[in-house]
Amino acid sequence: MPGLIARLNRFTRSPQGRRTIESVRRAAADPRKRAQARGLFGRLRGRR
Repeated sequence: MPGLIARLNRFTRSPQGRRTIESVRRAAADPRKRAQARGLFGRLRGRR
């Protein structure tokens, strides 16, 4: 899958990729968003 890796690398270096990464970092730093993500992943794994 070198093509997929190359596309991901290209995306992360693009302006849109940088904006996306920054917004994800901000969301990851927010305790409420972290709790929401933890709950979502717990439901996906079958735990509540």
